Order: sequence, then C-alpha cells, then structure tokens
Amino acid sequence: MEHQEIVIIVDFGGQYAQLIARRVRECGVYCEILPYVKSADEILAKNPKAIILSGGPSSVNAPDAPKIDNKIFEAGIPVLGICYGMQLICNELGGKVARPAKREYGHAMFYLDGENSLFDGLSKESAVWMSHGDSVVEMPKGFSLAGHTDLTPTAAVANEERKMYAVQFHPEVVHTEEGTALLKNFLFKIARCDGGWSMENYVDIAVQNIREQVDSDNVICALSGGVDSSVAAVLVHKAIGDQLTCVFVDHGFLRLGEAEQVVDTFTNKFNMKLVHVDASKHFMDLLSGVTEPEKKRKTIGAEFINAFQREANKLSNVKFLVQGTLYPDVVESGTATAATIKSHHNVGGLPKDMKFKLIEPLRELFKDEVRQLGRELGLPEEVINRQPFPGPGLAIRIIGDITPERLDILRKADFIVRDVIKQSGLYNDIWQSFAVLPAAIRSVGVQGDERTYDYTVGIRAVTSSDGMTADYFRFPWEVLDEMSRRICNEVKGVNRVVYDITSKPPSTIEWE
Repeated sequence: MEHQEIVIIVDFGGQYAQLIARRVRECGVYCEILPYVKSADEILAKNPKAIILSGGPSSVNAPDAPKIDNKIFEAGIPVLGICYGMQLICNELGGKVARPAKREYGHAMFYLDGENSLFDGLSKESAVWMSHGDSVVEMPKGFSLAGHTDLTPTAAVANEERKMYAVQFHPEVVHTEEGTALLKNFLFKIARCDGGWSMENYVDIAVQNIREQVDSDNVICALSGGVDSSVAAVLVHKAIGDQLTCVFVDHGFLRLGEAEQVVDTFTNKFNMKLVHVDASKHFMDLLSGVTEPEKKRKTIGAEFINAFQREANKLSNVKFLVQGTLYPDVVESGTATAATIKSHHNVGGLPKDMKFKLIEPLRELFKDEVRQLGRELGLPEEVINRQPFPGPGLAIRIIGDITPERLDILRKADFIVRDVIKQSGLYNDIWQSFAVLPAAIRSVGVQGDERTYDYTVGIRAVTSSDGMTADYFRFPWEVLDEMSRRICNEVKGVNRVVYDITSKPPSTIEWE
C-alpha cells in the first residue's frame, strides 16, 4: 500500500517489536516491521524517514549474533537503537559491549546527562523499564553520553551530527514514563515526520488501491460475522460496491440470533450482495452420531469449504478472494525472525487450487486498529467487540453427540451467560465467555417439588491477551448467581450450573 512516509522497524527477535510499531502508529506515523536479515538495499528501497532497531534476546558478542547491513548507518537516515539495537550500533561502530557483574531487569531510574534532541523537554530523571544482560562499556567515536541508571553507566548515547541515537531501556512499554515523548522527539524533531497516519486516511488509501487492483472483475468474500472478515468485507464493498459478493455459510451451530444479525447487518445496513447458505440440516445429518472432537472439527471444516466452493462456482467472472489477514499474521508467517515464525491459514483453510487472487485489506493493521477501522466504517459495536468464536461453533461446546434438543438448550444457556455479562458491564473485560453442555452428565435435581434428572451446564470465562495462555475470570458472586438462577429457570432440561475455574494451561479455553 502506498504511503507518503514510512518508518522501518528492524526486528532482532525481541518480544516488543510489534509494540514499538504500535507506539509509532499511535504517534500518527505509519511503520512496518522487517527482519534483520533484509539487506540495506531492500530496507532503503522503501525510502524510510527513519529506522528503529528493536531489542532481541541475543548477545552482540555471540558468534551467531544477529547483525545488520552497515550500509544502513551510512545512509544519512535517522536511526534509533533500543536495547539490543543500542548494543549493535555501539559494537558495529567501534564501541565495546560486555556483560557486567549485575544485570538490570524491570523498573529503574534514568538520569539525563547533557542535552540532545532525543531527550528535548524530558525530565532530568524518570522511571524506565530495563531488560538486558549486556551493557555498553565503551562508546563509539562521535557519540556522547545521554543518560545513565544506577546499574548502567551508559544507558543512552547520541550522535547528533549523524542523527543516531540509542537507549538501553524500552521506551515502547508503559512502564517507561516518558517513552512516548521520547519516540515523538525521534519521529518529529529528528526524523521530521509529518504524521497524520489515521484510520480515516487509511480508508481513502485502501479504497483507491482496491479499485486499482480489482478494476472491473468480481470479488468474493467468505463472511463469518467475526470482526476481521466483517471489516474486510465492508471496506472492499466501499471500494467496489456490487462487484463484491459475500458468502455466509450457516452451518447451524451459531449462537442465538447470530445468523439473523449477520444477514441483517450486511444486507439491510450496508446493502451488500450476500448469499446466505442455510446448510444447517445438511451439517446436522453429517454429524449425527459423531462424538470425537477432532472428527467434528474436520467434518465441519471440510464441508464448509465445499459449500463455499459450490457458491463460488455459481458466480461469474470472480477473480479475487477477500481475506481478513492481519499484520501479526503477516509478521508471524514470515517477516519476523526464525524463532517466532508460524503459519497462518485464513478463511477456514480454503483449498489451494481455488483460482483466486487475494485481497487482504487489513494485512497492515493490528487487531485494535481493525476495530478502530470498523468504527470508522460504521460497523455496529456488537460486531466490532465480538469475542473470539470457534469455526465449528456450538458443535464443539456440546460434549458428545449433537442433537437438535441439545443445541436448543445450549443456545439458550449461552445467550443467558452473555446477556448477564453484558448487563453487568463486564463483557469488554473478558477475552472469551460461553456456556458448554457436557451431554453425558445428567444429575438429580428438585424443581417444583418434583424430582428431575437433567443436564448440567458449564460456564467458561477467561482473560487473555492472545489466547495462547488464559486465566479464568473472577466474577462477582452475584453475577454467577444471576446466571445460574436464570439458566435453571429459563432453560428447560437444565437443573445444575457449574463454573470452570481452570487456567490455560493445564486446560484449553474450549472444552473440545
């Protein structure tokens, strides 16, 4: 995508590379992450206004330490080194890096030495976040000391003439009090960035690029109702209108009212061409008697692809497929360093022999930016803030055989769980929340002076940043009480409610 200005972040495998990118974008400057193995020519071909070197787990003195093409340092472009990036600059330009007797991790006080543009207007002393084993013990020629901490005599250096700066602490984390002010000094005072990167101008640029890419051809989008595919679909529709057809395959395992909401949002609110495939009976027939979780997943996934392929074949002149790929997917799938690579397959693992070119209008955005873009495009909040929902849906939240009766019970119980959470104002504090129905568990109860032998419903709610690990949510007792009472009173066939208080690991978030 074309942009007026760009800052390049060179990733040395640090855990904070994406956070640096987030902070730079929050300052209104567009940036991209590239791995350190890229040549200087490839980096400079992007015509960056500035280059930031990220932290990383290696020691610059190790034989296989990540390096950078030194032509970067001769290009006259402002450079900021952070943590490992600082050590690399100093080491490559003739300074020395060594392992001190005491390492410095976590909170530290930083004291300013001298004056330079990077610290212009910042406090003489402030809290910073450290995370390093090695330290710079000798500065390169032309560099001056910019600051120190109690344990790190050389915690920041500067070469004003060459516009090269380096800090041992992490300005991108919230624990560094004046980190954002420091980044703004680098971006605006030193690199002379114009700023102005925003979702509003992103929409204009994306719309123009999509129009040029598509021309007069037709486009198809697999729509799930999730935030990524929804925002991608609305953005592409804004660009090309009726040249886009969305295909919404309803496998019958969605939550209460969800299919109707998707159809209403995209046909009535956005006037989009939507093919709604109600395949619920077909999927139920396929899963009759299937209790093994992986078989459920694979059966649903394969048939979803078949249903989507059948609808795609009915449309003429379709040359493009819209995918909701996000920037973390791109970084993790090949732009990051080897230690962090993992492959991502979007749109339910669509077959490789589908002869479509891809449109991925969100591939430069982080998840929070996608939500922001959704608001800019007028998507309703219930879509924008939708919690993660598995592709196989409620089919893997019924533990055991799936029947229409059990689906009906789970839908109603799940609705109550989410309704109570929303009424309590807790929805946005939770990563994922839902009900499960362990179909094999029935227990004795008493309702209306009569003995019952009915289902147990489990409630699951977790907090997480990325879904890789998770902790169970600490509900106020009165909220759990409200869920339990409503489920037992309103859902016929349930006489017991339990709350899952297991973290991930050892459990997974879903039960299947």
